[in-house]
Amino acid sequence: MKTLLIFVCFFMLIGCDSTGNETIAASNQPNALRNDVPDAANRSLSPEFKDYWYAGVAEISNYDLKITRYGEERDGNAVLIFVTEPFDALDQIKADKDKETNRSVLKLNATRDFYTGIYPYKIMSSTFLPLDKEENAIKVATSIQEWCGHTYMQLNNKGDKYDGVLYSYFQSEGNTEFTVENVMLENQIPNQLRIDPKLMPTGDIKIIPSTEYLRLTHNPTEALMATASLEMQDDQFIYSVIYNNGRKISYTLESTSPYKILSWYEEYPQRGSISTSTASLKKSLRTPYWNQNSNKYSVLRDSLGL
Repeated sequence: MKTLLIFVCFFMLIGCDSTGNETIAASNQPNALRNDVPDAANRSLSPEFKDYWYAGVAEISNYDLKITRYGEERDGNAVLIFVTEPFDALDQIKADKDKETNRSVLKLNATRDFYTGIYPYKIMSSTFLPLDKEENAIKVATSIQEWCGHTYMQLNNKGDKYDGVLYSYFQSEGNTEFTVENVMLENQIPNQLRIDPKLMPTGDIKIIPSTEYLRLTHNPTEALMATASLEMQDDQFIYSVIYNNGRKISYTLESTSPYKILSWYEEYPQRGSISTSTASLKKSLRTPYWNQNSNKYSVLRDSLGL
């Protein structure tokens, strides 16, 4: 497991791949399927979804971020990068070669950057949602860096459970391996919303809170009970989840495909007060960013308001 983790961390550091390229599933159909859960239904993808997400580009959106940390509100920015790609279901990593075990996934790389006084916080999560079957995320990987140290957490879908690892500079958390039941992950909500918000689960649900929340609050990884709802306001969808422990999250998105995420809100009780996080869309761009690492493409950061 330690060898695997070192490889994963190295892979994340060197970028998309050794050549700087991102491989996109360019066809209008998901790649070869691997049916880990026999009773999982086929996922229905609309023509609009296929046209938008299998066009060989990613969608990058920049958000104004306000987040409570250490009892104070901080200004920052959040970036959501959505892209489809082939995923090796056996090794649970991005596929570099065509294989029968490859699956098409909608990947979300989500970053949050802000400062607490003199030092920065940098948070990134990668969530891989399968597009062939109505299953939960295949994998979530999250890292947090700040001047005190860094933390890495990963969940891998193993059918009836998630295998997890946590490597932290906090002695109380240590280096641990664990399992948790396979239920909906909060991290996969943005991915699912982009497919069709009308298909989201509502009512009483079991859900594992986001890995970012779990690490910032140092809570155990476990499935919790919550109530989910979907409503329409001002020609926008709002999907909300209210946990029984008082935590609340909501996403506001466009009412038509591709259901772009316009904002989100989060709150939870901590140390006798309410911590909040809000993000509002500034700018969005569709582009093959993995081919744009030359200095001449720096102007695109201006296009995104970065």
